Amino acid sequence: MALQQTLRALADPIRREILNLLKKGRLSAGEITEHFPVTAASISRHLSVLKEADLIRDTREGKFIFYEINTSVLEETFAWIMDLKGGDADAQRE
Repeated sequence: MALQQTLRALADPIRREILNLLKKGRLSAGEITEHFPVTAASISRHLSVLKEADLIRDTREGKFIFYEINTSVLEETFAWIMDLKGGDADAQRE
């Protein structure tokens, strides 16, 4: 895991909100853009940063690209944070 990329991606509030949207299910770039008062190009860049950090995956279907969350990277990041805290991430989930 590239922790630095993950934390950089999570530092932006728009990217965090994109992840919140995707936790409900996959969405196209257009559907994601509808939720924000920024340009489609700006959302595209945010999606690229999230993809580079492996926080999301994309799938092309015809002319559309659908995005979905990749929770495994978030789980690794959470485990690292819990280790820093001095707690056992598995015990915290139970």
